[in-house]
Amino acid sequence: MNSVMNSEIARVDVVGVGLNATDTIIRLPNFPAFDSKVRLLSSDVRAGGQVASAMVACQRWGLRARYVGKVGDDWAADFQQQQLDAEHLESHLIREPNCASPASFILVDTRSGERTVLWGRDQRVELRPEEIKREWIDSASALLVDGHDTAAATLASRWARESKIPVIGDFDNLYPGVQALLENVDFLITSSAFPARLTNEADVLKALRQIQAQFKCSLMAANLGRDGVIGWNGKRFLYSPAFQVNAIDTTGAGDIFHGAFVYGIVKGMSVEQNLEFSCAAAGLACTGIGARGAIATLDEIERLIRTGKRHESRYRAEDLEKTAASG
Repeated sequence: MNSVMNSEIARVDVVGVGLNATDTIIRLPNFPAFDSKVRLLSSDVRAGGQVASAMVACQRWGLRARYVGKVGDDWAADFQQQQLDAEHLESHLIREPNCASPASFILVDTRSGERTVLWGRDQRVELRPEEIKREWIDSASALLVDGHDTAAATLASRWARESKIPVIGDFDNLYPGVQALLENVDFLITSSAFPARLTNEADVLKALRQIQAQFKCSLMAANLGRDGVIGWNGKRFLYSPAFQVNAIDTTGAGDIFHGAFVYGIVKGMSVEQNLEFSCAAAGLACTGIGARGAIATLDEIERLIRTGKRHESRYRAEDLEKTAASG
């Protein structure tokens, strides 16, 4: 574990509690069909994971970041620690004896940059509530959690709420206990499929409203990939289209989006500015290989915002206004 050396925990701008993973990025000329053979273009081992990658991005952008997560006791655990140390990122990487670390095999279709993730995670590397310390949370200005280690994330989020620290949530699937976690999330930005999974409502606009009304979050939003991001703040819909980039690998785009959104919270951006900034950061993240292979600089992100082309907007402002007014 790499942590501060003095007896008092240092203050940081952001803390992330959640996943890390060792990704094997497999680049293919096309996605394999059943019972077929496909030529392998390249295979690279990279550090990834939702929250860990988001904290790396925040650290590179000049914030003081802290990561809290769990690994096994294998070579991948050493690899993860080395990668975090190389970023000068304060980390509390808890190790589980006689256990493999989280790992993913990611198939990337080089024609589009889209990826398919094959993942595995031993239940013993689930971060437990008793393994986190309150001072890790209370000494930060913002908290990012994901939906995997729900019990630990719920405790961390409750501590943050009690200390008036904003909580940002990154959720892609339904995990046991996720409703209790959502009670303490201020900015909930999920995968495109999550709202329907949680509400059984296929219309994403209706689902966003239902979730925001139930959990009273400041913003409920869904990442729509090439269609950008759509959010509901209780009064109106906020939409930011995605930027057009030369996508090589979409692995980690959502992770970097969340890192960028946390950055915007700390820097006091408006929600509208933050969504645009996060879309730009996520788009540029697709121009390299792996979750952390193309974390753009702040100057590069701002340049894309100023000069970049957007994908055609999926939602028109007047349509969103009518939908909001219709209740």
